[in-house]
Amino acid sequence: NFLKEVIQHVSLNKMTIIKIKVIFLLKKEVKMTKYDHPFAFDNDLLVEQLKQLKEGKSISKPTYDYTQHTRSDVVETITQEMFNLEGLFVLYDEKIRDLCDILVFVDTDADIRFIRRLKRDIEERGRSIDSVCNQYLETVRPMHEQFVEPSKNITYQLIP
Repeated sequence: NFLKEVIQHVSLNKMTIIKIKVIFLLKKEVKMTKYDHPFAFDNDLLVEQLKQLKEGKSISKPTYDYTQHTRSDVVETITQEMFNLEGLFVLYDEKIRDLCDILVFVDTDADIRFIRRLKRDIEERGRSIDSVCNQYLETVRPMHEQFVEPSKNITYQLIP
């Protein structure tokens, strides 16, 4: 299995996982209603910070405040040159893809994705079943079909 091979060769304390969904949503000044759209992300900042990491420089990685639905003022300093960039829209932007050495798409069945989202949003974020279902049908599912699903075709490794 591809991921097992990577883990065998990399000490996890030498690798940072950067979750773009959590940290690179647009700044506080911008109010979004579709968080499951590629334009909800600050890709310019992400590209700039990925370049800095690849050059061996430190970055001040933004964090996200789920209670305010915005990027918070808290930052985390990252110094690793090796990183795992994780998120639904990582493969959407060619500038981001060009900074990655390996492109992997983990393909998960739609029903499993929905169940995971439902449980997470209810248990961790205090949302109602109706709000999660409505958001899924109105934005999450259509955005996945339009932007995420096609990115399977540009990966080096597809993991079912």
